[in-house]
Amino acid sequence: MTLKKPILRSLVVLLLLNFASGSGNACTRVVYQGPNGTIMTARSMDWESEIPANLWVFPRGMERNGEVGTSSVKWRSKYGSVVTSSWDIASSDGMNEKGLAGNLLWLVETSYPPFVKDGNKKGISVATWLQYALDNFATVSEAVNEFAKEEFVVVSSEIPGTDIYTTIHLSLSDATGDNAIFEYIDGKLVIHHGREYNVMTNSPTFDKQLAISSYWSNIPGTVMLPGTNRAADRFVRASYYIRAIPQTDDIRIATPSVLSVIRNCSVPFGISTENEPNISSTRWRTISDQKNLIYYFDNVMNPNVLWVNFSKLNFAEGAPVKKLKMSENEVYAGETSASFVDAAPFVFEGL
Repeated sequence: MTLKKPILRSLVVLLLLNFASGSGNACTRVVYQGPNGTIMTARSMDWESEIPANLWVFPRGMERNGEVGTSSVKWRSKYGSVVTSSWDIASSDGMNEKGLAGNLLWLVETSYPPFVKDGNKKGISVATWLQYALDNFATVSEAVNEFAKEEFVVVSSEIPGTDIYTTIHLSLSDATGDNAIFEYIDGKLVIHHGREYNVMTNSPTFDKQLAISSYWSNIPGTVMLPGTNRAADRFVRASYYIRAIPQTDDIRIATPSVLSVIRNCSVPFGISTENEPNISSTRWRTISDQKNLIYYFDNVMNPNVLWVNFSKLNFAEGAPVKKLKMSENEVYAGETSASFVDAAPFVFEGL
């Protein structure tokens, strides 16, 4: 495991990286660190085809395992959470009741450690990675301290029904504005931990994203910003705009401002890149308001933004799991906690 700090590159290398970083998934994640503890994490989810999403409310006390055989990590959730599922086989985005928010984004350079099913090494499916963090940690520091022990490895496989091997990295942010990025590079866990790591996209690896951002920070955003759908360009735009928007604790201003940033970094509907199927249209966006504990969902196929206020949810141990079905582009608007219905929890994809 390696804890990384920013690396400065020469101008030539920076420009080469910027042009070479067109491959990879087009998701973006950005954290707004406003005054008086106003913290919001926004992300976009982009994919070449429909990626059915549903919202879930998970209470405390749920028994889970890593879904990779007899050597799976087992745990009992300490905290309740609201998550967005992908295909109802993975938690790909969400926030827990302590304001810890997590996001899974594609990273083609990912290389996970070797894992033998039913062997001696503990493991968890990549589909459960985010949920493990939301279930167990209240802060980023807690998660970093635990993951750094490397007592288990993350295990991946193909997305069901495809030959696409799942390669992702994980971002976490908490109610203080702290951040951490977790990547598996050459089979080793790399952790970038610090409040300053408030933007993440996809390829290249995060240290190279930081190098590109260092170059662009010397060019005023009012003069020129890179405008393509490439991950490096979106990283630069998100980094500039999240600081350029109004810095306020008024959520009536902060929330739409943050939404405007993540929309600026999204890919227009119907856009895709031939031979790079994961540089594709934005399917949905979320905002986690980590101070006020409100989770927003923006489906590009619907004209409305919906949100869920945690104060209206029951996270108590023994409370029912609840689901808001959105996978067929059902239309909701505004605060929708009353529209959730009791449901059996989905089964995480594993080996």
